[in-house]
Amino acid sequence: MTETLADEDQKLVVLARGALARAEARSGAAVRDGDGRTYAGAEVRAKTLTLSGLQVAVASALSSGATAFEAAVLVNGDADDPGLATLHEFSPQAYVVITDAAGRPQHRLGGDDA
Repeated sequence: MTETLADEDQKLVVLARGALARAEARSGAAVRDGDGRTYAGAEVRAKTLTLSGLQVAVASALSSGATAFEAAVLVNGDADDPGLATLHEFSPQAYVVITDAAGRPQHRLGGDDA
């Protein structure tokens, strides 16, 4: 994928990479809700809880009152992330950009390219 990301999607990349770095995690994610608000998260791995970064970002948005999503970015993630199901439960039309660890787009799922 050689797509250049729109500024709004590039912001999601920056947020997801920041979450990844702060948590010293392997992957991170960020989402934009239907009102344009953004939420980020990194994966959580504990004996009693395992969440992907996308699950954390989606849960943060939902717990803050979000009811719909426009887009998500997964940095160093993959297309079988369990958070995709929850994202699409609320917004089947939401698109997801998957990037490498440096934030370079690798794949786009859903949206116009579905």
